[in-house]
Amino acid sequence: MEVFDCIRRRRTVREFKPDPIPEDVVYKILQAGRWAPSSSNSQPWHFVVVQARDTLEKLGAIATQGAFIANAPLAIAIVVDNATRPQLDAGRALQQMELVAWSEGMGTCFVGVRSADQQRAVKQLLSIPPGMELITLMPYGYRLPGSRGQGTPRKPMSEMAHRERFGASYVPVE
Repeated sequence: MEVFDCIRRRRTVREFKPDPIPEDVVYKILQAGRWAPSSSNSQPWHFVVVQARDTLEKLGAIATQGAFIANAPLAIAIVVDNATRPQLDAGRALQQMELVAWSEGMGTCFVGVRSADQQRAVKQLLSIPPGMELITLMPYGYRLPGSRGQGTPRKPMSEMAHRERFGASYVPVE
């Protein structure tokens, strides 16, 4: 799959086939995160791979915004340590992981762990040290039929792109 096509077609997926994810695909997803750029090449991330059904069910119960984690065959917790820009660095890694998963026929959904109580519970369940920052939980699974993705509606380019200064319309140069 071409990169641009993958970016254009990738959609958020919250329902998954129960099929297990082969280890080589899990590793490929992790490699995509590992190779992401980071501020000053600090590579502050850690990826906690979760495949045990009981742990996935507990994560789904804790992260109420993402109860569907309980039905995924795989989840990866994105954790950063001592990062000056944790969300930016983690976001770059997880975006690459999402795209590789999509290219492998899988889907995922960024799950926010919003409250301090939820953060503590997830960190305790996954043995994440207190000083590290839990950014998100990413459940992964093969997409169900019909979730191939045609992209989602987007604002027109004219509403978001500017040339030379804000407010000056971007018009492609021919």
